[in-house]
Amino acid sequence: MAVFEVSKEVMKEEEEEEIYTLDGSVDQHGSPATRQKTGKWAAGIIILLNQGLATLAFFGVGVNLVLFLTRVLSQNNADAANNVSKWTGTVYIFSLVGAFLSDSYWGRYKTCAIFQIIFVLGLASLSLSSYFLLLKPRGCGDRSSHCGPHSSTKIGLFYLSIYLVALGNGGYQPNIATFGADQFDEEHPKEALSKVSFFSYFYLALNLGSLVSNTILGYFEDEGMWALGFWVSTASAFAALILFLVGTPRYRYFKPSGNPFSRFCQVIVAAVRKWTVQMPPGGENLYEVDGKENSMNIGRTLHTHGFKFLDKASFITSKDIYNLEHGLQNQWRLCPVAQVEEVKCILRIIPIWLCTIIYSVVFTQMASLFVEQGAAMKTTALNFQIPPASMSSFDILSVAAFIFIYRRVLDPIVSRIRNADSKGLTELQRMGVGLIIAVMAMLSAGIVEHYRLRYSTNCLHCRASSSSSLSILWQIPQYVLVGVSEVFMYVGQLEFFNAQAPEGLKSFGSALCMTSISLGNYVSSLLVAIVMKISTEDNMPGWIPGNLNRGHLDRFYFLLAALTTTDFVVYLGCVKWYRNTKLEATCDAKIQKINMLPKVCDIA
Repeated sequence: MAVFEVSKEVMKEEEEEEIYTLDGSVDQHGSPATRQKTGKWAAGIIILLNQGLATLAFFGVGVNLVLFLTRVLSQNNADAANNVSKWTGTVYIFSLVGAFLSDSYWGRYKTCAIFQIIFVLGLASLSLSSYFLLLKPRGCGDRSSHCGPHSSTKIGLFYLSIYLVALGNGGYQPNIATFGADQFDEEHPKEALSKVSFFSYFYLALNLGSLVSNTILGYFEDEGMWALGFWVSTASAFAALILFLVGTPRYRYFKPSGNPFSRFCQVIVAAVRKWTVQMPPGGENLYEVDGKENSMNIGRTLHTHGFKFLDKASFITSKDIYNLEHGLQNQWRLCPVAQVEEVKCILRIIPIWLCTIIYSVVFTQMASLFVEQGAAMKTTALNFQIPPASMSSFDILSVAAFIFIYRRVLDPIVSRIRNADSKGLTELQRMGVGLIIAVMAMLSAGIVEHYRLRYSTNCLHCRASSSSSLSILWQIPQYVLVGVSEVFMYVGQLEFFNAQAPEGLKSFGSALCMTSISLGNYVSSLLVAIVMKISTEDNMPGWIPGNLNRGHLDRFYFLLAALTTTDFVVYLGCVKWYRNTKLEATCDAKIQKINMLPKVCDIA
């Protein structure tokens, strides 16, 4: 009889597990999320469409912003490029702001909604100010006619608008990727596989949105139809916002965990205050409080042996025992093990993240030196003029194609070769492959530039200052290789940082990807400045002069290939050092059920 009752209870619990998610997510009312009515691909597809529309809107402004500054606001090339760099860098800085607010206070859904509203307001303000104030006289802003002078008030309104766009997009981007991953229960086998696939499709949606901006909107704006381009961007962002809000009843949510910086500082301060304390070698007497851990949404974490000096923050001394007994616990002196492990997890991730910055230097060349190189080549094919910037379409198309090739062909093949239960290459392995392909991309670009210089010397019908008889189509391999490397590197980064970041810092993990791109831009600018300073002599204009035919851009590409190779070697060392410490659940219900039944049988 007892066995029957226990079996009935176990079956009831199994049915409840099938009804509700196991990862602790909730629905919009704060109740446990049901598996059938929330999340999964129904919610994931909404978020993918939202990402595609928002990306189209953002790049509808960013892709030709430098031309708007020169043609409409009459800025010179140097000032315009500098202002665009500042604006782009600000977008990625705001990503850290959005990640902080999401993880600490607002949660991912509320943060995405608020920053998307700011994004739409910024685009609407930009469209209105451009149409009524800046595009004067009518029809100005194309290749031939520049617009007249503008007052400081009008220019100030323009900058307010584009920085609202930067704030809205920057705060939204790191959270939407993590929020999309939240729709899949990591504790459920099928949903866990879907969660891995989601990041690939998320990056695909991002690239397809930018493809429309780089082609259709880029053409409109290049022809001087700025107002039309900006209004299309505004409409796309508004449609993305409405679509996001419509999916509200379908989403799964996680509660924010409080300020992570205070938790981080508490561990550091507590460890420093106990610097002279001698700890036993086995790691005993460490402070664990389940209730506190759950309230911080950290989860239960295995104690690890790295960064042992931080363990002192959770070591219970006689003074701590006295404080605990009298209810005088000081969080700046004693921290739970889970809180200490959260800090360790971030410290382990940082070296891996630093190794991705050099890759971002390679990635940023598509928007700068690749375009300049293309402009110095033969840009006509079959009587059609190819804009050098449009060659980035080959990067986007290669990303779209290779995501499907990898997921449907390569990943299953690798899984069969390694193990039937394996999911293919790990995130860290894919990031390493991305670095190798980035080296190949730079070698390809360097070889093309070497031959471009050779053909420019023998070019009789070209402008000696900037042209070569070598076709711009020879750039296709370097764009394609960069696109393939993105699938390995950036998709791998999204998966890795989302999987390895502590539960209370998931959005911060996604923001690290954007910050890597931002720092890649800054490092690239610094590297160009250093190279020009060293390579410029009395008779030599340097490797990257205004007239590329007099320089050696190929040497700069080969330098980037060498730096990326060195970075790959360092990356291998960091990967070997890295310890994968995924968070564990507080209780494994299935094991409990298996162990419970035999005990009752013995009693019966």
